[in-house]
Amino acid sequence: MKIAVIGTGYVGLVAGTCFSDMGNQVICVDIDEGKIKVLNEGKVPIYEPGLEELVKKNVEAKRLSFTTGFDDAVRANDVIFIAVGTPPKAKGDADLSYVENVARGIASVAKKPKIVVEKSTVPVQTCERIKQVLDGSSVEGVKHMVVSNPEFLREGSAVSDFLKPDRIVIGTDSEQVRKVMQELYAPLKAKMLFTDIKSAEIIKHASNSFLATKISFINAVANICEKTGADIEMVARGMGLDKRIGSSFLNAGIGYGGFCFPKDVEAFIRISEKNGYDFRILREVQEVNRQQKQLLVKKVEDALWNLNGKTIGILGLAFKPNTDDMRFAPSIDIVNRLVEEGAKVKAFDPQAMERAKTIFKDKVQYCQEMYEVAKDVDALLFLTEWQQFKEIDLEKVKSAMKQPFVFDGRNMFRPEKMRTLGFKYESVGRL
Repeated sequence: MKIAVIGTGYVGLVAGTCFSDMGNQVICVDIDEGKIKVLNEGKVPIYEPGLEELVKKNVEAKRLSFTTGFDDAVRANDVIFIAVGTPPKAKGDADLSYVENVARGIASVAKKPKIVVEKSTVPVQTCERIKQVLDGSSVEGVKHMVVSNPEFLREGSAVSDFLKPDRIVIGTDSEQVRKVMQELYAPLKAKMLFTDIKSAEIIKHASNSFLATKISFINAVANICEKTGADIEMVARGMGLDKRIGSSFLNAGIGYGGFCFPKDVEAFIRISEKNGYDFRILREVQEVNRQQKQLLVKKVEDALWNLNGKTIGILGLAFKPNTDDMRFAPSIDIVNRLVEEGAKVKAFDPQAMERAKTIFKDKVQYCQEMYEVAKDVDALLFLTEWQQFKEIDLEKVKSAMKQPFVFDGRNMFRPEKMRTLGFKYESVGRL
């Protein structure tokens, strides 16, 4: 199948690369000439395990290419995926201007009908607006078909998520489109759910909002555990054994981050407002998530008495392991609060430090390796559960620290072991 993917951001790049690996002829389009040059050399501008190797493989096999030539790519391909950014506006609504521009571009250059697949995360009724733009601006007599095909990729495991999905959601009112999409995804042998277009659009926001709710719920329970002497890990295990609940997303910590959950929760609240419903549950999900980061800072402050003049080490800046993504990372609020209180901050992350430098500027001292962070600090905070942090030599860490205070924001270590080693240790929901 001949496919054009418009946008080589996270979703577009992963989708285009994986489609090519499935045997399709794929061209990815972007207006950024520098990015396209790098991609055609077989390199990738983001850190995602397995992606660079897959790009190189399919570029060499001539199944995958990258271009800035929008017009030619649209004319030459039958299926056009829209995978451009939909960043949040000031009030939380999704900025759909990039999606609209792509739709207008397709309409202006396509001389025969195209299947236009909306892959970006968008509010319900967006495909309706895309269809209006296509119908109103296309060459006379040309009728394009619009499909909603939301993505469910997790950073750090996106390639696997695409090639081994739990489900593929396709919203369409056309039997012709259904057959094409079924053929496209058939090699994955995954469960396909065909729905109307609006239901498919809501599924993405509803899914991410529910997962965010689950995270905030277990964090709220963790706070009760700390106050009562219960163990959140035992509580979560007992809850997770119930098949109606399940064990995923029941890990207590410092809250969710990344681009998807914060953006999608806020967007779903705004979508609900515009349709006359106050989604108060999601507002509380946001508030619990905000408080969770501040609670960690308060623990540090309570332990050290004053933060002013203290040196704090941070291990982990990315919002989760196996990515360099700093968007809405919990570390941002935590570091900024520490600096505001007069603390000196040292930090290390295996992949995210270059991106972190654009956020923190000179507020943070960046270390070359993880043990350097521990040297002469008054407290050490673990904010991202990278595997190398889980395997760190704790005795070496303790000997380097000025004071043995460790605050584990991801519950990576056993409390009894840490205290046996002589640490003054605090985690989330465990005593």
